[in-house]
Amino acid sequence: MADHITIRKADGTWSVRAGGAVLGETTEALELVEGDYPAVIYFPRDDIAMAFLDQTEKTSHCPHKGDATYFSVVTKSTTLADVAWSYENPKDGVARIKDHLAFYTNGDVTVEEI
Repeated sequence: MADHITIRKADGTWSVRAGGAVLGETTEALELVEGDYPAVIYFPRDDIAMAFLDQTEKTSHCPHKGDATYFSVVTKSTTLADVAWSYENPKDGVARIKDHLAFYTNGDVTVEEI
């Protein structure tokens, strides 16, 4: 793992909401800290209502984590484009985040410990 990335089990119960709907709740979240960036909570895919998410064509590359795939969240009134991402085949040093999703918390999406 890159020396500046730390992954640990996040304490407590975590939820993610968008458009007034709860997309997921878990006690199995992972917290990833990369350098000086704020911690990011990764949710197990099994704990997310994947019916609300559509995979998009957007991708990005991180030299430490690998290639990210993005998802939009479809709500009753709108589509929140590319607000979730996943590393389908993460690099060995961060393999724990495989089968997990993270979300941009931009006001339309809320990630919080409950």
